[in-house]
Amino acid sequence: MTERVLDQQEHHSVSEEKNKVILRRFVEEFWNQRKLHLAEELFAPDCITHQLRLGEAAIGMPRSPESVKREATAWLSGFPDLKFVLEKIIAAEDEVVAYCTMCGTHSGTWMGVPATGKKVSVPIITIHRIAGGKIAEDWVLVGSLLLFQQLGMVPTT
Repeated sequence: MTERVLDQQEHHSVSEEKNKVILRRFVEEFWNQRKLHLAEELFAPDCITHQLRLGEAAIGMPRSPESVKREATAWLSGFPDLKFVLEKIIAAEDEVVAYCTMCGTHSGTWMGVPATGKKVSVPIITIHRIAGGKIAEDWVLVGSLLLFQQLGMVPTT
């Protein structure tokens, strides 16, 4: 291999590790340690998210640091003991894929649903594109059916 190819591989490896650190901070510090102020540090102001939500098109939508904090606050109001377990993390170039398990107890109102006292454990897969040291775009897949079943909102299949 030429020296240039080795330099490029080393550069990708270093930037991929830095991107993993950003994702780990999002999970461990932002979510698990409740450092919501880190949203400005972790998310680009013009971040785009791709999430399936009732009544919204499945196209990219703006996700500002402020909206990330609002969304986290809503989840934490419904699940005050919410924790994310980072099961697997893979980085390739400017993208980081994470497989997490979200665990918590539904002890507050969430999405208009009064507290059920039920514990949940839900898989989440995300892809985050990192640019300029911040999350610039993400794709989020939450095991919503499992969540709704665990809360008793939908019968088990």
